[in-house]
Amino acid sequence: MYNGKVKFFNEAKGFGFIKETETSKEYFVHANGLIDRIKENDEVTFELEEGRKGLNAVNVKLV
Repeated sequence: MYNGKVKFFNEAKGFGFIKETETSKEYFVHANGLIDRIKENDEVTFELEEGRKGLNAVNVKLV
């Protein structure tokens, strides 16, 4: 599990980005990968999964 903060999430389009706390890397997140509803600046935990364009955040939960 990784920890991060939601940098951006567009609920209408169903995607956004999460910035990982330790490395400051940003990962794409799609609504399909959410467990909880998220919004900008939420603290979350997540896992990474290989997607079509690189690593995606999945199993995203609020802390």
